[in-house]
Amino acid sequence: MSETVEALLKTGEEKMDKAIAQLKREFATVRTGRANPAILDKVQVDYYGTPTPLRQMSQVTVQDGTTLVITPYDKSILKEIEKAIIKAELGIAPNSDGICLRLQFPPLTEDRRKEIAKDVKKMGEEAKVAVRNVRRDMSDGLKKAEKADNIPEDMVKDYQDKIQKITDKYTKTIDDSVSEKEKEVMTV
Repeated sequence: MSETVEALLKTGEEKMDKAIAQLKREFATVRTGRANPAILDKVQVDYYGTPTPLRQMSQVTVQDGTTLVITPYDKSILKEIEKAIIKAELGIAPNSDGICLRLQFPPLTEDRRKEIAKDVKKMGEEAKVAVRNVRRDMSDGLKKAEKADNIPEDMVKDYQDKIQKITDKYTKTIDDSVSEKEKEVMTV
């Protein structure tokens, strides 16, 4: 087996792994009706002129299944955190008691659940597109290696089959993740 082709396959799989990792990060920010601290990952607070991730400047805990409690390490920044949460458009208004903020997650309506499920499918489709782009890059690299290293035609066919099997494996992983997340969203 050609070293350049082996490196090509390894690099392709690493890129596909990254596409799936990105999909899982996006899924973590999807609101499912249960309180999940990961929904705050995108929230940036203006801390003395510097955008700082909310979770770096406060403790976030799940009080019951539907409430997040945000306790800032520096109490003077409470108002800024409140503004940042409102600006992030999470669909939840923070309640402040002067010491901490509470985010109460209302139960999702059936229509909202269907909307979120559509978004989850869209995220899955985008991940599949990323995987297919990697497959295309791998195939192009294989064609270049075929010309440069004079790889026999039957070996090229075997490599193409291997690239397709890798792609199918990652596509199935994406499909499984999407259906799992959809089930989570649709569960009341």
